[in-house]
Amino acid sequence: MYNAFGPLAPSRMYARGGEGPDVRFVATTTEGALDAADDEVVALLDEGWDPSNIALLTTGRRHPEQQAQTDRYGQVGYWRSFWEGEDVFYGHVLGSKGLERAAVVLCINGAGDRDRARERLYVGMSRATDVLVVVGDPAVVRRIGGDEVARRLGL
Repeated sequence: MYNAFGPLAPSRMYARGGEGPDVRFVATTTEGALDAADDEVVALLDEGWDPSNIALLTTGRRHPEQQAQTDRYGQVGYWRSFWEGEDVFYGHVLGSKGLERAAVVLCINGAGDRDRARERLYVGMSRATDVLVVVGDPAVVRRIGGDEVARRLGL
C-alpha cells in the first residue's frame, strides 16, 4: 500500500517491514462512486472480514450512513461507533487523520477540484493497515494524485 500513496506524502517515506498488499482499484464515475464503494464493503464482508475492521471513507460529500448516524446519535455517539468498533465505520477522510482500520474502502466521490484534494487522497490511502480499495474515476485520481500515483494504482 505504501508504494501506492508514497508519492503523495508531504515528506520522504521509507517502507520498513515490507510494502504490504496491493491496492485494489475499482473504476467508476464520480457520481457512481458511493454505490460502488458500498458494493466493495459488501465484497469485503463476503470475503470474511469482520465489520469492525472495515471503514468506508469519502473524499467529497459524506456517506449517507455517516450523516444518519450523526443525526441519530450526535457527534459523541457517532465517534463512539469508531472506538467501540462493532460495525463498519463510515467517515470522511478529513476526520480520519491518525485513525486506522485494517480494511479501508476509499470512495473518491468528488471531482478533485476541492481545496486540499491531494491531502484528502493521501490521508484516505494511508488509513488502511491490511487492505485498501480505492473507488473512483481514474481521470480524477490522475488529476489529484498525478501520473506516478495513477501508475502505481495500475491506471
